[in-house]
Amino acid sequence: MAQLNLNGKPVTIDVEGDTPLLWVIREQAGLTGTKYGCGIAQCGACTVHLDGAALRSCVMPVSAITPEQKLVTIEGLAGSQPHPVQIAWAELDVAQCGYCQSGMLMAAAALLAQNPNPSEEEIRSQITNICRCGTYMRVLEGIQLAARRMNSAGAPASAPATAQART
Repeated sequence: MAQLNLNGKPVTIDVEGDTPLLWVIREQAGLTGTKYGCGIAQCGACTVHLDGAALRSCVMPVSAITPEQKLVTIEGLAGSQPHPVQIAWAELDVAQCGYCQSGMLMAAAALLAQNPNPSEEEIRSQITNICRCGTYMRVLEGIQLAARRMNSAGAPASAPATAQART
């Protein structure tokens, strides 16, 4: 039996304690935005937030999560409005196939919560998620755009992006 604070709601799920958190989220809670990629915490498709920090859920046993900890999936990232990284992703067409993007968005949001003005080098070292389509430059641009918007006083997160050439 697992008791979780999942996207702000208490949830009780009947599973073995060694069940990976990813499978609890996807199969028992029915939240399929978090993806399975590699199963060894390397690709990042399964990234969620645990108390605001990025966590690769495919290798975390559900028994390691306490009911007091706040677990957030891609479905819970937005509040009443999309998160600034979600807006930037859409404006810049960051995703290509989109499979890895929920994990990328979760990693980016955790980074910006921890470091609201990361340098390009910090972004590159902290966002270690793998994208088979190779949209890394767009991911970098999306994080930078979201950071600028989040840091600008009074500027809405949905302000228009400046036009940028795409290759």
